[in-house]
Amino acid sequence: MESFDGIKKINIVGTSGSGKSTLGKKLAKEMDAKFVGLDELHWLPYWKGRSDEELFRLLEKELDCERWVLDGNYQRTAFIKWADVDLVIWLDLPRWLNYYQAISRAIKRIMSAQEIWPGTGNRETFWRTFFSKDSILLWTLRSYSNNKRRYHSIMKDPHYSHLRFMRICTRKELNEFIAHFSLHSRKMK
Repeated sequence: MESFDGIKKINIVGTSGSGKSTLGKKLAKEMDAKFVGLDELHWLPYWKGRSDEELFRLLEKELDCERWVLDGNYQRTAFIKWADVDLVIWLDLPRWLNYYQAISRAIKRIMSAQEIWPGTGNRETFWRTFFSKDSILLWTLRSYSNNKRRYHSIMKDPHYSHLRFMRICTRKELNEFIAHFSLHSRKMK
């Protein structure tokens, strides 16, 4: 297993429904670090997205600390999030598992009428999830292959050679990573 010495800033990337937020919150807790969700920074009430200028400003402010775990892709923010990142974790789970997790999460949110990002009033509804052109499930299907190509390319790109990438492709690898990271974090405290 890898060493996690010196890891204070992590960006978790992957297709919607891959488990970025769940993993991010676990790691942030283990590291006693700030958890930052890019979607939470981006989305305003009524599903309106922030301008890039405003998103960049907020992201810079949120990441101005010693320890953070960032959940989210938003490639246009790479110049901010990857300027000082110690580790990029790519959750590259199989398509079927990713989609299963996205459906399960959507159904739970619909059933609970849970507000997705505090203060926005944004909620998943049955109609929006299953029949809308803005469906998160459609987004998951459409973005899966693009994300795979993008992160494969980035990992080979000399421009990003300074980044430390970890690609996790199975639940078994994910569980082993979490166990190893947790053990390392406890030893460091």
